[in-house]
Amino acid sequence: MKLTKMHGLGNDFILFADPKGTEKDYTDLAIHLCDRRTGIGADGLAILVPSKTCDVRMRIINSDGSEAEMCGNAIRCFAKYAYEHGETTKETFTIETLAGVMKPTLTIENGIVTKVTVDMGKPFFKSQDIPMNVDMDKVIDVDLNVNGETVTVSSVLLGVPHTEVYIDDITKAPVTTQGPILEKHDVFPANTNVNYIEVVNDKHIKVRTWERGAGATLACGTGSCASAVMSFEKGLTGREVDVELYLGTLHISYLEDGTVLMTGPAEEVFETELPID
Repeated sequence: MKLTKMHGLGNDFILFADPKGTEKDYTDLAIHLCDRRTGIGADGLAILVPSKTCDVRMRIINSDGSEAEMCGNAIRCFAKYAYEHGETTKETFTIETLAGVMKPTLTIENGIVTKVTVDMGKPFFKSQDIPMNVDMDKVIDVDLNVNGETVTVSSVLLGVPHTEVYIDDITKAPVTTQGPILEKHDVFPANTNVNYIEVVNDKHIKVRTWERGAGATLACGTGSCASAVMSFEKGLTGREVDVELYLGTLHISYLEDGTVLMTGPAEEVFETELPID
């Protein structure tokens, strides 16, 4: 099997095309390949399979074998992969995901995709859409008990569930300690991603993420979008926000009509071939 390792600001994925992969169970393969000691190592698989409604379809399998609806960093890698591997010749095309249709637009220099802008759709704020076991039209500033500590959270659905926690110093974000507890808190029946946010100014935020099904990652595209959206909704930023992550920055535009645009890089690390049973 031909495999391509890619990353979006450190959020890394193993990509391949499978013409017969529409219904396959990739659980064991994801766990094997994503292991950082005995496999290639990645936060998940991004698999290109045929679509009846779009140019291509993306399946995202987390490193624990669970399937995700969407992934913002993965879709930039996926768009670059699709173009550079000849799966599409379009500079703007459609990708079917479990979270709906995504529309990447490529910036191309000398045949190489250097940047990808993705129409991420619109966020959903109602508690039943996220889903979250509270009754609110917009989930902002809800106090949760986390091991005896009160944590104030805000939540939104942007492809996948995201929960935002605002802190004063991003270097003190309890990503690996509090993050996994919030991910599986009883108030989230489908679990949630957790984003810790420091607001620098009305155009700049810093974000660290605990990803549902993957753990602590260097970057999260949907999490960056959700963080920018929630920061605007709370009156902390404007609609144009740079989201600073460990290895770089994503630019998020939250348009007047509610559409979210994400712009950022995607990089190929290497290609390889492995025998797969």
